[in-house]
Amino acid sequence: MSVVDAVVVGAGFSGLYTIHRLRDDLGLDVRAFEAGDGVGGTWYWNRYPGAKCDSDAFVYCYSFDPDLLQEWRWSGKYPEQDELRRYLEHVADRFDLRRSIDFGTRVVSGEYDEATSTWSVTTDAGETVRTRFLIAAIGHLSISKYVPSIPGLETFDGQWFHTGSWPHDGVDLGGKRVGVIGTGSSGVQSIPVIAEQARHLTVFQRTPQYSIPARHETVDDAFWREVKADYGAIFERSRTSAGGFPWQHNGLRALDVPDDERLATYEKAWAEGGFKFALGTYRDVAYDLDANRTMSDFMRAKIREVVEDPETREKLIPEHPFLSRRPIVDTGYFETYNRDDVDLVDVRAAPIEEITPRGIRTTAAEHELDVIVFATGFDAITGPYFGIDLRGRGGATLTENWRNGPRAYLGLQTVDFPNMFMVTGPGATLGNLPLSIETHVDWITDCIATMRHDGHTTIEPTPEAQEEWSAHVDSVASGSMISRADSWYNGSNIPGKARAYVFYFGHFGRYRQRLLQVADDGYTGFALSS
Repeated sequence: MSVVDAVVVGAGFSGLYTIHRLRDDLGLDVRAFEAGDGVGGTWYWNRYPGAKCDSDAFVYCYSFDPDLLQEWRWSGKYPEQDELRRYLEHVADRFDLRRSIDFGTRVVSGEYDEATSTWSVTTDAGETVRTRFLIAAIGHLSISKYVPSIPGLETFDGQWFHTGSWPHDGVDLGGKRVGVIGTGSSGVQSIPVIAEQARHLTVFQRTPQYSIPARHETVDDAFWREVKADYGAIFERSRTSAGGFPWQHNGLRALDVPDDERLATYEKAWAEGGFKFALGTYRDVAYDLDANRTMSDFMRAKIREVVEDPETREKLIPEHPFLSRRPIVDTGYFETYNRDDVDLVDVRAAPIEEITPRGIRTTAAEHELDVIVFATGFDAITGPYFGIDLRGRGGATLTENWRNGPRAYLGLQTVDFPNMFMVTGPGATLGNLPLSIETHVDWITDCIATMRHDGHTTIEPTPEAQEEWSAHVDSVASGSMISRADSWYNGSNIPGKARAYVFYFGHFGRYRQRLLQVADDGYTGFALSS
């Protein structure tokens, strides 16, 4: 059995940076395992048509190396999957990270040994590695795909795919009748592209979505020159902002300004596009329902302006408040429904009964299809963790400890699992993920360095601290728009999954300060042993 200082699970944004910090900055002996045959994590696996980042590229990247920021040039405002994967390959090569990664290797179990205060990590290759520190850099959405249990799928004569496991060599949809089930982020991204490729597209929608236009045209050479000249300040603003992006709200309440002024504010942000519309207007739209209604109604009106057919238009109007589900950014999504070769099926009005050899049958009709695409999302957070048999102190299993929903202290560690760190685990902020990842990895690195310096062997959260933080996570979510809709944010997208808020929807900048204060105060809320 080989022995290392740290095992890292995953080689996406989280895993690569963790390897770099622990190996190159702390000098630890690090071994990483990655199920895919290359780096990238989410951006290795998700290759469906139209797959792209919907956060602005200039901040959806690593900030830790000024030279890296200057040398990499994104092709546009929102990079597509292949460009993001190439970026992470560039990072892996630039920092010589591949030599620490076992590719094509899945971690199947991790067991904590109280006698030695170490973890035994076993892979699907049959190898077991012993380590002091186990770092789960497994992401939220990359592997645990959700395919709904619809009777008859095995009888379908055509092909079917999940967006999260799209064949790497692509799928020829030319001349085919395609059905897409789901209109979340992957559905909204893929539907316009599939419509261009297929002979006919039928979209099966359960929940209508708000979506913000991408506005690719707002990024040009002058924009990139300005960004490169100001990158330090941009990321400093991002680190202190509410969502990890360099935008702040205007400090005003939506209902405290005249209607025409509020409309002008929304129109300006709408013209700029992207998440800035959600984060850069009024301070209370995420928490006050009346304030939110002004923004939600504005977006509903925008849908009605675009979609021509009256019946289709009304099917696409969301009833839930904007920001109660994950914001979506699109390129021509609503315009797609103006095509003659695209149909929309409201499965709330006509639920899917079964999949037949010829297609999908609802209570109203049978839709003949050659290809079915499941854009049905993921078992977020718990799915990737439950895919590994993790056993901690006293034989405690993560599946049992989290049977009523995932619980962790600050999104970093969970009770009964000493020295197991989670990068953006349950109860961490969401927002701009690369910056959230850097925040966690830097904290974990400093924590391990402090432990080694002070002679501590283990660290884990106290039950009291974990429950206090979990209650705070629930309280913040309950007081926001998040509480007003079901989504993968609370696990309701998976039948039988415990309902629990999986992210902290509080202020990112203040969350960062909380992490720093906890460390400065001697790791309050954690129990350290020697």
